[in-house]
Parts: sequence; structure tokens; C-alpha cells
Amino acid sequence: MIKRILILLIIATTSFSCTNAQVKTKKTEKNMSENKPNPAFSRNNQDKVELTEEDWKKALTPEQYYIARQKGTERPWTSKFEKFEEKGTYYCAACGNTLFQSNTKFDSGCGWPSFFEPVNKKSLIYTPDNSVGMQRTEVQCGRCKAHLGHVFEDGPPPTGLRYCINGVILGFEKKG
Repeated sequence: MIKRILILLIIATTSFSCTNAQVKTKKTEKNMSENKPNPAFSRNNQDKVELTEEDWKKALTPEQYYIARQKGTERPWTSKFEKFEEKGTYYCAACGNTLFQSNTKFDSGCGWPSFFEPVNKKSLIYTPDNSVGMQRTEVQCGRCKAHLGHVFEDGPPPTGLRYCINGVILGFEKKG
């Protein structure tokens, strides 16, 4: 009986731990296909990006801006990448910075795309997040500081980490 209660508590905590203030906008499929001018975007340049908030508003869709710049969260189970199985590379949709390889993606059941390891140490920035009455570690893009999601210590081997990432701020490049 106690074991069942503990399992239910873990499931409830895991599900809640990925959430923040959730996006109240309707999910659109136009996020990646909207051709907005974005001076920050490059799949090759690794220089740090610093744009004004006005420039970010022009470069990103409203949903991307809300998540990347205002630290929002998309609704769980709405990301096209949550159950996505293609092989390739995930990158920051705001600036093009390489973040994760598909072979580090796993189904955590939390409702967001999850990974156990970034491409390299410089691809991400880790910051304390004490919002919503919890102590978490926020994950930001190492190039443009876009909010990506959070990292938790309940992932699979070999790292034991679970990077719970908003799919709206991810792009994907299929392995060629």
C-alpha cells in the first residue's frame, strides 16, 4: 500500500515538475515555417546573441517569444516533438544553436520532449528557478539565453538526468 502511494506521489510530482505557467494560446503548426526575419538565427555561428526584446518579438512567433523570452511553458502533450522518432539534431529555434542529438531523446511520460544529455557543455546554461514554490534548475540556450525548460535528476542512465524541453522552442535537422 505504501509502495503504491509513493509511486503515485512520484508520478504526480514528475508531471507537475515540468509545468510552469502554461501557454493559453492554441497550438499552431506555423511555428517553424513562418518566415520571419531573424538576425540571430544561424546553424553555424556560435557567437553569443544579444538582441533587444523588440527584435526578439519580430524574430519569433508569439508562442516562441512567450516561452523563450518570458519563460513560459507550452501545454503538456502538445509538442510535435514529444513522440517524434526521426534521427537527427535538435537545435534552438530562436538562434540555431545545436542542443541535443536524437539518440539522447527518451519517453519520460512527462508530456514534453525529454533528453538525457546535451550535445556539449557549452550548448546550455543552467540557472536556479525558485518559481511556482519549487526549487528547479532552468535550462537556457547557451548562445541566446532562450528559456528551453528544466533539468531534473530522475532520468535514465548513463547521466541520470531528464532535460524536459518545450518543443515550441526546438527545431530539428534530419540526419542526412
